[in-house]
Amino acid sequence: MLYVKNLYKSYQTGKNKYQVLNGVDFCVEKGEFVAVMGPSGSGKTTLLNCISCYIPFDKGEITIGGTNLAGQSETRLAHFRNTQLGFVFQDFMLLDGLTIRENILVPRIVQGEVPQEAEELADRLTAMFGIQHIANKYPAEISGGEKQRAAVARSLINNPLIILADEPTGNLDSKSSRAVIESFGEARRRMKATIFMVTHDSFAASFCDRVILLKDGSIYRQLKRQGERGEFQDQLLTAIKEMTQYR
Repeated sequence: MLYVKNLYKSYQTGKNKYQVLNGVDFCVEKGEFVAVMGPSGSGKTTLLNCISCYIPFDKGEITIGGTNLAGQSETRLAHFRNTQLGFVFQDFMLLDGLTIRENILVPRIVQGEVPQEAEELADRLTAMFGIQHIANKYPAEISGGEKQRAAVARSLINNPLIILADEPTGNLDSKSSRAVIESFGEARRRMKATIFMVTHDSFAASFCDRVILLKDGSIYRQLKRQGERGEFQDQLLTAIKEMTQYR
């Protein structure tokens, strides 16, 4: 589904060049839930922004659903991003003047049409994530956890190739965080969603199939969940401690 090969990205500030990604290689299979973790400055956000088509990369390949993003025009990248990718942001990014149901339908609205099948999918998604009772409320009237579950529903309204989530539990308490992560799990089980998540939260990451640890722009280690969630979280915490001890 998602293939990243030999990816490099740097930034130029005056005469100084800062290498952010250094030959990153990995793949995410269809239906897989994968997280990326690492300390600040490790390149997590830059990696996500490259995959999201928001910033260009220097060298390498990113292929999503068979589409190679390298060399594509800005117009084609924008169309691909708007129709084939789903996004979940830390700050929800809901529109205050729209109801929750209307917010879920926004990706279809910006395409110029909202067919009956999209209306029906929006209703199924609100039921799936337990937010049908707030469908006609506005963002200011609901909790942070409910906002994020609405954002997850919105990310699915186009039946995207992959959902890209940027710190989706960063502004939530533990109870709301669990509800949001379980929403991702529900999306994967019932809609075969593929999810790629950047997070600092080992609790959220412990629900994933696999976690990629990024350090100084390179993959330090990949861990695959094989047992209980709690055991996997302990493994993650140990690996993160080891990674940050040796610089």
